[in-house]
Amino acid sequence: MTTFTVPGADLDVEFSDEHGWPVVQLHGLTSSRSRDRTLGLDLGRGLSGTRLLRYDARAHGRSTGRPEPRDHRWPVLADDLLRLLDSWFPGERVHGVGPSMGTGTLLHAAVLDPGRFSGLTLVIPPTAWDSRPAMAEMYRAAADTVETEGIDAFIDAGRTAPRPPALAGTRETVPAVATDLLPSVLRGAALSDLPSPAHVAAIDVPTSILAWTDDAGHPLSTAEALVDLLPHATLTVARTPAEMALWPSLLHRQVAERR
Repeated sequence: MTTFTVPGADLDVEFSDEHGWPVVQLHGLTSSRSRDRTLGLDLGRGLSGTRLLRYDARAHGRSTGRPEPRDHRWPVLADDLLRLLDSWFPGERVHGVGPSMGTGTLLHAAVLDPGRFSGLTLVIPPTAWDSRPAMAEMYRAAADTVETEGIDAFIDAGRTAPRPPALAGTRETVPAVATDLLPSVLRGAALSDLPSPAHVAAIDVPTSILAWTDDAGHPLSTAEALVDLLPHATLTVARTPAEMALWPSLLHRQVAERR
């Protein structure tokens, strides 16, 4: 494990070097490398013949952060990502993969540095544009809950939410964010959205979108809108755990096509 310093945080980084194509893997909101592995969202597992960079976003997992909501906006996370890529893969085009917040981070990074990515695998895209304000209000309310009632109340509220069918049988997990930082992380998410549709439409790289069903926080409508906007995008939808289990092989195939 390695620590990489960005403004306001030290990021915990893991690098697997098999002397192949560069790939960077991100994770979702309140998650981490470890938690995504438990949820079946570690698509890079078994990705041989690559140089695979994984890291915990600021304030998540083993990374540090500050209790400042603006630190946790997706454009800031995109800047963190680009700094990492400049250090590990200077001057190279990289394949990016990440779920939810990771998708938002990758899209903002691709807008900021259009030549940086060779391809994208966008996993369970989050609410965006018209559907974002309602989710932002939920994040702000959740932040208030953590501050007034504690982390256990936040976790209990999460248990009552329906789980997507593709996650049936997975173990229950808890947020991989320290209690004192969680409200700021949630408020940072409330301040965030995907780049504008016009900016997304200008991302001209092969893109695979992997979505699942029956999840208000990651609606199919966002995935379908991205497929319509992006010039070279495909959509795969998982309705069962067995279908979701195929996602790592889809990533492997997409990366192999870029070599």
